Amino acid sequence: MSMDLTADPGLPGAADSTKPQRHNGEPPAPSTEPTDLDADLPAPTHHSGEPPAHSTEPTDPDADLRAHSESHDVDLPARAGSDVGHDGDFSELRRYAEALFTHLAADGTVPQPPPNTLDVPGHWLAPATEALLLILSGEDALEPLARAAQLGEVDTALFLCLSLAVSGHGDRVHASWLGTAFGDLSTERPVTPGQRALWTAAARGAYGPAGKIFVLRKLDAAAVPSTAEPDRWLRALVPGEPSPPASPALTTLPALAEVPELVQPVQAAAQLSRLLERCTEITSTRPSPIPRSETPGPWPDAEPLTVLRSLIGSEEPGPLGSLTGHLLDDVQAGSDPHLSAIAFHVAAPVVRSAAEELAQATQVAPPAEITVPILGHDITLRPEGPDADSLAAAEARIRAEGAPRGAGRWLAYGPALLPIVALVLAFTISELFAIAALVLGGIVGYLLWRLNAREQAEARRVEADITRLREEADSAVWVLHDYAREAAQRSETAAESLAALTRLLRRGPAVAEQRP
Repeated sequence: MSMDLTADPGLPGAADSTKPQRHNGEPPAPSTEPTDLDADLPAPTHHSGEPPAHSTEPTDPDADLRAHSESHDVDLPARAGSDVGHDGDFSELRRYAEALFTHLAADGTVPQPPPNTLDVPGHWLAPATEALLLILSGEDALEPLARAAQLGEVDTALFLCLSLAVSGHGDRVHASWLGTAFGDLSTERPVTPGQRALWTAAARGAYGPAGKIFVLRKLDAAAVPSTAEPDRWLRALVPGEPSPPASPALTTLPALAEVPELVQPVQAAAQLSRLLERCTEITSTRPSPIPRSETPGPWPDAEPLTVLRSLIGSEEPGPLGSLTGHLLDDVQAGSDPHLSAIAFHVAAPVVRSAAEELAQATQVAPPAEITVPILGHDITLRPEGPDADSLAAAEARIRAEGAPRGAGRWLAYGPALLPIVALVLAFTISELFAIAALVLGGIVGYLLWRLNAREQAEARRVEADITRLREEADSAVWVLHDYAREAAQRSETAAESLAALTRLLRRGPAVAEQRP
C-alpha cells in the first residue's frame, strides 16, 4: 500500500481532502470524529485457510538489511548513516529525533530542533522528522512527506504512526500511512516489533475505533486457525489444572471421586463456569482511555518507544513473536484489557465450540452401574443396590485374608506334649519331673489361651470389616441417587451458562468505546 500524499496530514480526518490548509502555526482543534481508516481498509475476509497475498515490490532502499521475508518488515532499523554523507550530522539528527518522540510520549511537548539538525540529505529520517513537526503544528507537510517516502516509505509511515500515537494525536494519522506501516499478518511469518507496537496502539484507541477495526480486519485476513488447537486456547483462557469436583455427593464418598464417569461431567461444568467468567470479564471491561491531546500524559508502555529507537538505529530491534503466540498471551487472565478485547475476536469460534462441548459433557446421564473400590475391594453398584455377586466375592476375600492367622493353633500342640512326657518321667525316674510337668502345663495353657483370644479378636475384626463393607456399599448407592439429582441441576445450569456465553459472543467485546 502506498502512502497517500494527496491529503493534508496536519488535519484530523484528512483522508478525503484534496487542498492542503495552513493554520498559521496554531495547532488545530482536536477532532471528535474518528479517523476514516475504512477508506483504505481491505474488505473483511473469512477464514479460508489460504494465506493473504503479499506485495513483492521493494519499499525501502535498505530492505536487504531489514527484511526477514518478502513481506513488509517495518521494524529493523535502516543502517545508521548508510546514505548520509556526514555521520556527525546524522548522529545529531538521531539524538534530536529520539528526544522528540520521548518528550511526545511523556507530556506531549515538542522540543525545538537545533540549527541545521534537519539538513541531512539522503536519509528518510530528516524529512520524516520535519513532516512530524509540521503535522504537530497544523501546517502543510506534503513536501517533506514526499521526500521521506522516496527515501524510505515504510519506515516513514511507521515513524509517523507511532510518534503521533504516543503524542495523543493518533487521529491525525492517515489511513494509507497505517496500512503501509502495518503491512500484512500471517501465521507463517513472525509478527515484527513494529506491527506489534501498531497493534497495541490501535487496540488502546490511539487511532480511534476505526484503528481497532483495521487490526481486526488484518487478523481476519490472516486466517488464524483458532479451531485447530482448542485445548491450547482453552488453557490460555482458563489456565490451571482441573479443580477438585465441586459436588457434595462426591465429597461425601471420596471413593466415587475417583470414577472418571462421575468426575468428568462435574469438571466440565466447573470449566464452563470459569470460561463464562473470563469471557464476561473480557467483554464487560471498558478500559480507561489513553492520554489524548486535550489531556497530555505519559504513554502507558515503552513498546512504541523501543520500536522507534530501533527504527532510527539507537538500539537493537526487539524479538519477533508468532501471531498465534501473541493472541494466546492477550487472552490470558491479567493481560491488557485492550489487547484481550482484540484477541477475543479471534478466539470467539473456539470459545463457542468449546463451550458447546463442555455443556454437552455435563448432560451425560449417570451410568447404569459403576465399579468402585470400597475398603480395597471392587464393588459393582447399581441404582437398586450393590451387586450381590461382587459383594459376596469381597466378603469371601476378607474372610480368606483372616483365615491364615488361625493356623497358629497347631503350633501350640507340640509344646503341649512336654507336660505329659514330664509326668511319665516323674513316675518312672524321679518325682522332680512332676514339678516340671506342672510348670510346662501352665505355660502351654497360657499359650493356648492367648491364641484363642487372638482368634476371637480376628474373627470380630473380619465381621466388622464385612459389616463396614456392606454399610459403605449401601451408602454409595444413596450417594449415586444424590449424584443423579445433582446431575439434573448441573445440566440445567450448564445450559444457562452456554446461553449467556453465546449472547456474549454475539455482542462481542467493547472495542469501540467512546473517545474522551
